[in-house]
Amino acid sequence: MKNIAFQVDIRLAKLLSENYRSSEKAIKELVDNAWDADSESVSVTFPEPTMMNNPIIIHDNGSGMTEEELRREYMVIASDRRLRRGDLTPQKRRKVKGKKGIGKFAGLMAANTMKLETWTRGKKCEFSLCSSDFDTTEDIESLPIDLIVEDCETNLHGTCITLSNLRQSLAFPNPDKFRQLLLQEYGREGDFEITVNGKSLGIDDIQGNHSQHEANLPSVGNIKLEFTISNQKGKLKQPGISIRVGGKVVGKPEFFGLDIADDFPPKLLDKIYGEIEVDGLFDHVTADWGALVENSELFEELSKHVQPIIREKVKEEYGREINLAQARLQKRINERLASLPEYKRLYADKAIKSVLGRYYGEPESKVEPIVCVILDALEITDYRTVLEYIHEAAHSDISKLAGVLVEFGLAEIAIVGDQAKGRLEFLDQFELLCQTKETDEKLIHSSLENNLWIFGVQYSVFSSNKTLKRQVEDCLGQKYTGKRSSKRPDLMLSVSYANEYLLIEFKRPSHSLKHEDYQQATGYRNDFIPFTNANIKVLLIGGKRGSDLPPAHNQEANTNIMIFDEIISNSRNQLNWLLTELGGEAHA
Repeated sequence: MKNIAFQVDIRLAKLLSENYRSSEKAIKELVDNAWDADSESVSVTFPEPTMMNNPIIIHDNGSGMTEEELRREYMVIASDRRLRRGDLTPQKRRKVKGKKGIGKFAGLMAANTMKLETWTRGKKCEFSLCSSDFDTTEDIESLPIDLIVEDCETNLHGTCITLSNLRQSLAFPNPDKFRQLLLQEYGREGDFEITVNGKSLGIDDIQGNHSQHEANLPSVGNIKLEFTISNQKGKLKQPGISIRVGGKVVGKPEFFGLDIADDFPPKLLDKIYGEIEVDGLFDHVTADWGALVENSELFEELSKHVQPIIREKVKEEYGREINLAQARLQKRINERLASLPEYKRLYADKAIKSVLGRYYGEPESKVEPIVCVILDALEITDYRTVLEYIHEAAHSDISKLAGVLVEFGLAEIAIVGDQAKGRLEFLDQFELLCQTKETDEKLIHSSLENNLWIFGVQYSVFSSNKTLKRQVEDCLGQKYTGKRSSKRPDLMLSVSYANEYLLIEFKRPSHSLKHEDYQQATGYRNDFIPFTNANIKVLLIGGKRGSDLPPAHNQEANTNIMIFDEIISNSRNQLNWLLTELGGEAHA
């Protein structure tokens, strides 16, 4: 038997004054130590509440500690191991959890006695600590600790912490609460298995509405979806649905389009946690396994299937709360709704419910002004009333008719001014979207689909057409299959009143346009020519102009290349000019 002693770092006085909020969080520190020791598995065993004389045991299969490592590392209190050994663990290159150097004392919050056993390189080291020992000495460095060192099998490695004589003054650690705490931190880790009382951490450990779903999709094949809609307070640390292909997780957790849906409350995204097995996506995974290929048809099919399932479960869990929040605000706007014509009332009611759903969880002081803008627009810009005046005046004297036409002109000017201000606000937000590195073609597409005015007056006459949209989907489905499916374009095809067609090929705002992008866009035009005899204009849009793009005089007819910054700047200048002419305030 040998004697060892703690060595005190100058940070001790400050750090030991910090307390753990619960015994579950204190015991989690010991699991964090197992992570830092490159463990592949750790088991935590709690006794039954009726058997509190039994110990809590935390056992991992990590690297273990030698006698020298115990003296040099473990016994140095409040010393930041990252300063000595770096931010990553030596074997698995994990990001180190331990920062303060006092996690070793965490067990003594829940128990009066802590025994440590550790195995490595044919040696077992063991010692015990009692909380009462700290009460009987003023100098922690003089605290006697008996270290037992003995031989063991050379293949043994790991550490076991036994917490006994549990504190009666604290609530007994709750295994379910402990699982939820661990799942937040380690639920997405593939090489670190945690069991609590013999049960591995699982998605069903999240408190809330748990669901399992299996299906066989036409192109994707078999899928297994398991998720929980959390009803616990606060948001989850790593929300979303992990996609597992061939047993391996691909990229970051997904929301299958709910994160960009106008009618889904963003705050409820933080309540979704789960995993989906989709081996059919194997050929659509990038080489680094960091994501799925952009514009994957299979992922689109998967999203269309999964999204309504998640929506329904969110509605089950939070629908009543959303309705109550809507009802509180609805009382204050019912009077204004009642004053509107019936045809407007129905539209306003639908629009307001969409806003209230979208902004679920936001304070009413933030939501109410948005609702008021909708009502103001419906009350003030009333074309129908002005037209009724014109109709009535037409059957009376000519001077009255002339006066009413003046009123129509004033109403028209007011509408144009309001529209210009609204469009400037749109440009501000769209510019912010373009400046965000994560913005891809799909987000740009959805933002501009109904806002073609941004490209100029000549493009504002184009609009979406359901029949044309179906033809585009049919064409893409035929031409971009098999190995070519990953190259499926994110483009938009619109039609004008003169039966002219506009094909827009979007590139992400961070992308610099190249000659091959130009060839790609004009190639798509050739793909669609068999569907129509009309003229097809091509609009290629990206972040910058590359040096190899053809100059304007060498471009194909009816082909135009635009840059996001230029589009936004030109559109903003036109709107500011219009506001100045109307006597309104220009927008910087």
